[in-house]
Amino acid sequence: MNISKRILNMSPSSILELAPYADAAKAMGKKVYHLNIGDPDIKTPSVFFDGLKEISIETLGYGPSRGIDELLDAQIDYYKKFSVEVKREDLIITTGASEALLYAMMATCDDGDDILTCEPYYANYEMVASSVGANMVVFPTTVENGFRLPTKEEIVSAITPKTKVILLSHPGNPTGVVYTEEEMELIADIAIENNLFIIADEVYREFTYNSEVFKSFGTIKRIEDRVLLVDSISKRFSACGARIGSVMCKNEELNAGIMKLCEIRLSAATIDQICASKLYGVDKSYYEDVTEEYKSRRDFLISELSTMEGVKYYVPAGAFYVMPELPVDDAVMFSKWLLTDFDIDGETLMIAPGKGFYCNSETGKSQVRIAYVLNNGDLKKALKILREGLLKYPGRN
Repeated sequence: MNISKRILNMSPSSILELAPYADAAKAMGKKVYHLNIGDPDIKTPSVFFDGLKEISIETLGYGPSRGIDELLDAQIDYYKKFSVEVKREDLIITTGASEALLYAMMATCDDGDDILTCEPYYANYEMVASSVGANMVVFPTTVENGFRLPTKEEIVSAITPKTKVILLSHPGNPTGVVYTEEEMELIADIAIENNLFIIADEVYREFTYNSEVFKSFGTIKRIEDRVLLVDSISKRFSACGARIGSVMCKNEELNAGIMKLCEIRLSAATIDQICASKLYGVDKSYYEDVTEEYKSRRDFLISELSTMEGVKYYVPAGAFYVMPELPVDDAVMFSKWLLTDFDIDGETLMIAPGKGFYCNSETGKSQVRIAYVLNNGDLKKALKILREGLLKYPGRN
């Protein structure tokens, strides 16, 4: 018997590919600091768990395929904060942002179609695209230029006859870039001129620092029938385990298509939806406090990277990742070496090799993604391991 070529051709997640080595290190009694994945350590707001205690359902049945009204209405109010006018029929609740991305790609792409994005991109985009039979085509951005968008000509030159979608993470994962209004209008122009959809992954919209102001792609009226907004409670409320996301789309035909996919899985988890709806009632100070905490972590991380010889970095304006270039021959081998051959007093570090965030793995060969999802005390210990590891790694450049 042969399994599908689609599955065989899918690459493993670069974010998790070293997990067996981390598990082996833990089995040996080592403590592993995880900076490889965006799984925050900040406490989930207590209203989520209060909502769980308040549930008095006698029979736990399916919910509506679109999502329960309480959660849809909570998201409608939330979007107003970003000047995005949304109705219930524009929203679909999904099992995390991953399912939202899957459905958005399935609704916009046929087998063999191309999805245009910038390198580096969130590693799982390629996995999702591959699962629906689509291909990633890219235009480059660089650490030296702060991962800003290139010129219109450079972006358009990457478009193929089979390109159907522009996919962008905003604020960026793994880059932390927050697009300016001018950059967003540029993408809107390109989408209109080339008849493309835009999938905007905006799950980090709350996390912007300094003077950066977030603007949603959903505010650009002239492309509202082309835009699919992907969202999630995972990062914003430190509720990754709840698996609640959504896709917002004002294109009626697309929306109806996505609903067909939702009906296959019947509904997202009803209890998680009920509890998630409570999260949108948190006070404004919650968002301010969490953003300030991530800014503190970012600032500490950057201050440490700035003293590591040979490390190239930039200061991310949003999200909670940084994508530095390390003075090593191969970031995969270095990341593996940290887990198998290096520790400080029984403690070591897991980071995500950069190659999985590029179509051409050679481009990100010496880069890693670091998620600053640990408190500054643990972050300090983790970065000490990185610093000492870089000095002692046999393949240092």
